[in-house]
Amino acid sequence: MDRRIKLRHLETFVEISRRSSLKRAADALNLTQPAVSKTLRELEETLGAALMTRDRGGVRMTPMGEVFLQHAQASLGALEQGLAGVARMKSGEAARVMVGALPSVAARVLPQASLLFADLAQDSLLFFEDGPHDVLMDRLRRGALDLVVGRLGPPASMMGVSFTQLYTETVICVVRPGHPLTEGIGGFADLADWPVIYPAPRSAIRPLVDRLMLSQGVVQMQQARVESVSGAFGREVVRSGDAVWFISEGVVAADIAAGTLARLPLDTGLTAGPVGIMTRAEEEPSETVRLFRQCIRRAASDLGL
Repeated sequence: MDRRIKLRHLETFVEISRRSSLKRAADALNLTQPAVSKTLRELEETLGAALMTRDRGGVRMTPMGEVFLQHAQASLGALEQGLAGVARMKSGEAARVMVGALPSVAARVLPQASLLFADLAQDSLLFFEDGPHDVLMDRLRRGALDLVVGRLGPPASMMGVSFTQLYTETVICVVRPGHPLTEGIGGFADLADWPVIYPAPRSAIRPLVDRLMLSQGVVQMQQARVESVSGAFGREVVRSGDAVWFISEGVVAADIAAGTLARLPLDTGLTAGPVGIMTRAEEEPSETVRLFRQCIRRAASDLGL
């Protein structure tokens, strides 16, 4: 390893990539912009490669920068984990597993997995965090999360991440029981006459639903469209009105089984995609994290997924 590369070089480079701006990175690091520029220039000179290009639109990564970013993020994440582990050992704190969960697994698989884990690791703590796919991926790469469970995201969002598939899931359309569309629907074009809850732009399922709508010739919904993947919000809006909700099947599987929501008979097979466990690439997880991963696989199997 070139010993000229210091921690400040990696921190600065990762922060610039995260903010896409030298000025915003400088503000986040509590440094001046010239200091940030100097640190980036030192790193590029040490590597003998341009990692970023600068123009009026901000900062853009070069192909070499994209490669180096994966390993810089992994290095910082490993260091953060090591420091946290030492701190926990010094304080006698229980082992922790930090889990990021996308909506479908948070509602379907993780509740059972957490119960299995509680029986097997009574001296450990589980922390769950939900959010948009890109936010959770960023926190995973930074070491703030040990793993993320959910849909496989676009290739650009999966850089530096390993994916282990659990099962395949589709997006479906649901309404309240007794909705007029449950009595007969001709196709996706009929949805244009009703309020729609559509996946949010940063959600993992948004490009899949966009592709489905395009394949059906539905370019734009005519009625008011709300964009969200919040389970609590979607349930309340759909149950109290006539909205149609595009949502991953796992989020509402229990509601459909209980009869509180109804699935529309539309072919959404084009939205099928893998759901699995995401971890930092080339990093050996702790024994506690490995145990929780086993509990997730067991829960998915028990649920017939």
